[in-house]
Amino acid sequence: MIKVGIIGSTGYAGGELARILLQRDDVEIKWFGSKSYVDQKYASVYQNMFQIVDDVCMEENMERLAEIADVIFTATPQGLCASLVNEELLSKTKVIDLSADFRIKDVAVYEKWYKLTHPSPQFIGEAVYGLPELNREDIKKARLVANPGCYPTCSTLAIYPLVKEGLIDTDTLIIDAKSGVSGAGRGAKVDNLYCEVNESCKAYGVAGHRHTPEIEEQLSYGAGKPVTLNFTPHLIPMNRGILITAYASLVKNVSYDQVKAVYDKYYGAERFVRVLEKDVCPQTRWVEGSNFVDVNFKIDERTGRMIIMGAMDNMVKGAAGQAVQNMNLMFGLPEDAGLRLVPVFP
Repeated sequence: MIKVGIIGSTGYAGGELARILLQRDDVEIKWFGSKSYVDQKYASVYQNMFQIVDDVCMEENMERLAEIADVIFTATPQGLCASLVNEELLSKTKVIDLSADFRIKDVAVYEKWYKLTHPSPQFIGEAVYGLPELNREDIKKARLVANPGCYPTCSTLAIYPLVKEGLIDTDTLIIDAKSGVSGAGRGAKVDNLYCEVNESCKAYGVAGHRHTPEIEEQLSYGAGKPVTLNFTPHLIPMNRGILITAYASLVKNVSYDQVKAVYDKYYGAERFVRVLEKDVCPQTRWVEGSNFVDVNFKIDERTGRMIIMGAMDNMVKGAAGQAVQNMNLMFGLPEDAGLRLVPVFP
């Protein structure tokens, strides 16, 4: 039995973690942590947990939690996990951080994009970037995992094989991304009110979104050289889902079969990355509620460009599902344990 604590359990990602983990017989949630709802019943915050969870919300006390939990998930704003992690805590428990605190290896880059002074840069080098499809073996040995961002997960997995194999010119790479409103979190914000987002679509974080350096860093590892790109996200009036469409110039003429073979080389044995059939474009509705990422590509012979597409659920593979996938690896369990979630439709 794996004893789990969730710090930030009343946010969207924390609630999704609870939903996924509560279905398992080999996991016990010992702590529903929350800053805003201490001593309130968890089921009063999330009514879908009525007669499922009787616990009350606890304070965000990671030191106490480390005494009773085998692993702590921190689904919290940037800066909190980094301010609480220390050597003593990591000697007692494992930590999977869903914030950006340990994702970016260059502390100066993190501080520039997130406008924060990093409280514990000494752990950045140790933290493993929790993208199992790329870092599986390192995750198995980790005690601190930096769970990737939602946009970077979808973007990196869709583009990485082409970068790794040198098929596209990374200097020409442009990523157009769209996300459901849950990606902005559960906090009250005027820009996320129903009347503000319904029947509308808008770009945001233009030329400055904080996931940009994370995507660049991961693709740079694949390319073997620094990658600089344009990343523009858009807000779509739906609850869940991410769709990315990326564009880059080809460095040589390739056929569909050659590119498909590249994707199959990297993902043919992967449980959660589905390379779609020819000319089938990924759609968010076919991954909703699941841990799948659907990817595909189209060669535009007229312009000499590659068009790369990816779709996933930002709350599952983009957050909680991937965190559970990482937990499974860290505890030597089947990677898809508790994640055999069939996409919900309609």
